[in-house]
Amino acid sequence: MLRRNLGRTGFAVSEIAFGAWAIGGTWGEVDDAESLRALHRAVDVGVNFIDTADVYGDGRSERLVGRLHKERRETLYVTTKAGRRLPQQTADGYSAANLRAWVERSLRNLDMETIDLLQLHCPPPDVYGRPEVFGALDALVREGKLRFYGVSVESVDEAIASLAYPNVQSIQIIFNMFRLKPAEALFARAAEAGVGIIARVPLASGLLTGKMTAQTEFGKDDHRRFNRNGEAFDVGETFSGVPFEEGLHAVEELRPLAAELGPGASMAQLALRWILMFREVTCAIPGAKTPKQAEDNAASAAYPALSEAAMARVRAVYDRHLRASVHGRW
Repeated sequence: MLRRNLGRTGFAVSEIAFGAWAIGGTWGEVDDAESLRALHRAVDVGVNFIDTADVYGDGRSERLVGRLHKERRETLYVTTKAGRRLPQQTADGYSAANLRAWVERSLRNLDMETIDLLQLHCPPPDVYGRPEVFGALDALVREGKLRFYGVSVESVDEAIASLAYPNVQSIQIIFNMFRLKPAEALFARAAEAGVGIIARVPLASGLLTGKMTAQTEFGKDDHRRFNRNGEAFDVGETFSGVPFEEGLHAVEELRPLAAELGPGASMAQLALRWILMFREVTCAIPGAKTPKQAEDNAASAAYPALSEAAMARVRAVYDRHLRASVHGRW
């Protein structure tokens, strides 16, 4: 597993990391023992960067990541997120007192003395106009509760606004074959500022695995059922905001490109390898609920680079099927 530098942190992190939303909840049924096995298998195959959040299973995901951290001797970098515990998202809610309380709760869940990287968890856009929010994070760094901090955002505009704060080390943003705007409008600016890019929702909530059909059904506790139209949170978090049927059509046009990677390469591995073609991206954070999923995700980094023709094909499919519905929105 190759490593890439995360901004100016000095962290050399695995190109494929572990996204721990799914092992917390809202992705269907999960089993903690199996989730822990998935985490361990990810580390076995070279993953050293784990992304979680305090609201993933109301701390369930953080506690599992904390167990992993205690059980392994390897250097692991843990990032969690804060802000979505607010009953209503307002900029006023991102007070110094609330930030401190969220961080201290995460430290208890993770059983750690210092969080490697804290990310604001898709806060309201007005937060980026409040220097005191970032000042409060600076104070937590000085106290040793955080090593560094960054932001997780919904839109490119929010990402660009975060670059005004010199101690922002990373931007986590939805980036996949269905969401090309970050590469066009953000990456060069982030690289100039020395800010790392964490590609989240890299498989478009599973659409880019190529395993779904129009008949696929999801459980009642799965956001791919209850948030299909943005009923619970930003619709961009579910299938990257792409209409499900349109996404299925796009996948069928992209599927033949997997053969370029080599025999046995999956659609999911194609989608992850495509992300790594962008040098500004530090890592992708696909989720995994089983050891096999974690292993397959990690294996995508070992495939050869995609050809210019393949990259052009992805852009053409995006332009034809998806640009009109997602590009201007996020």
